[in-house]
This record gives sequence, C-alpha cells and structure tokens, in this order.
Amino acid sequence: MCNRARFSGEPETIVERFGAQWLTPKPMDNRFNPQELYPKSRAYVVRDQDGHRGLDVMNWDVTAGQAPWPMTNVRNLALPQWKALAGNPANRCLVPLTEFCEWTPKPIDQGDGKKAIKGEMWFNVLDQHVFAIAGFWRQIGDERYFAMVTCDPNELVAPIHPKAMITVLHPSDHTRWLTGSYDDVVALQRPYRPDQMSVRGPVFPTRKPVKAKNTD
Repeated sequence: MCNRARFSGEPETIVERFGAQWLTPKPMDNRFNPQELYPKSRAYVVRDQDGHRGLDVMNWDVTAGQAPWPMTNVRNLALPQWKALAGNPANRCLVPLTEFCEWTPKPIDQGDGKKAIKGEMWFNVLDQHVFAIAGFWRQIGDERYFAMVTCDPNELVAPIHPKAMITVLHPSDHTRWLTGSYDDVVALQRPYRPDQMSVRGPVFPTRKPVKAKNTD
C-alpha cells in the first residue's frame, strides 16, 4: 500500500495544471507540510464544487481516526461503505503528486552493524511531472478526509508491491473521474502504463514508517 508520497510543487502549479481555484484558505501553521505526505497528514486535493474545480486541503485518512489505523488506500469499491462514496461524484477527488513510495518487500542489511530495515522505492510518472491519483473524500465535522484508490500493480510496481498500486490517472480522464458514473470509476481503476513510469531506490528513511491500513 502507499502510505508515503510527495508533492514537490507549489499550489500555484495545481491551480494552473488542474484549473482549480482555492476553496478554503491555505493553512499557514508551521505543521502544514504538503510536500511530504504521511498518514493523517494534510495534503492538497482537487475536487469539484458547484460546477467548478477547486483546490482544497484534506487529511489523509478517510476514517478520520475512527479505525485502529489510518485508512489511506481503498481498493474494493464494491463494499457498501466505499461504493456510497465512489458512486457519488461530489465525494470524488484528485490527489496531485510528483512521486509516491512503496517499501521494499524485505528489510535490507546496510552493512553498518544495525538492524536491517526496509527501503523506500520512489516511483514517478515520466509523461506527467505532476500527476493525479484517483481518490474520494468525506466530511466529518468541520474537517475533510480522503483516501487514494488502488488497483492491480503494473509490471514496474509489482516486484516491489505485488498486491496493488495507487491509481494514476491520465489527464484526459480527470473529468471522467470527477463527474462520471460509478461504472466510469470502476473502468478507470486500472494500472498506469509501466513504460511511462520510472523508479529509484532503495532510499533509507530517517524516520519510522507510519502504520496505516488499506483494503487491498
């Protein structure tokens, strides 16, 4: 599952690329770091509101802390609780990224006498510097929470994470994801072309991975 990602651009890049205008004031507190995404962290999210595309800030845990672990990824959209969200265009969103991470399947010995640890493998999209992940969101109280939708892995991701990968959308599919039918959503839940992606790593983290849960 993906529980680590990056957006290395500025919000102005999202406004330009996605034609989105701010829906909420940009957070100004020093805890907001939209360039580094972890479970429960806040991130830039694009969604439609009143017929217009907008830029919002949401928390990466669609369960809003009501589950033992953050729910960052969802795959089985046929489950009633997810179908209700995925089937409603008002609850769909795009998550802009420049890279996403999957962890190596096994810990790696770095030869430094310390315990072997898993490394980060970072994937990007060659034909899109800023790409959108299919997602959906819900509001609880005054806050909004989102999850990324996963699909079967492609041939580049599968050796690292054979169960799933997050759903990268082609720009021509953005509007279909945000406004289409439930059948459109299911049709778009598919892996991105592996020849249009690259991977680097392993990179060894300086902080422990944050535990999260998905429905893979």
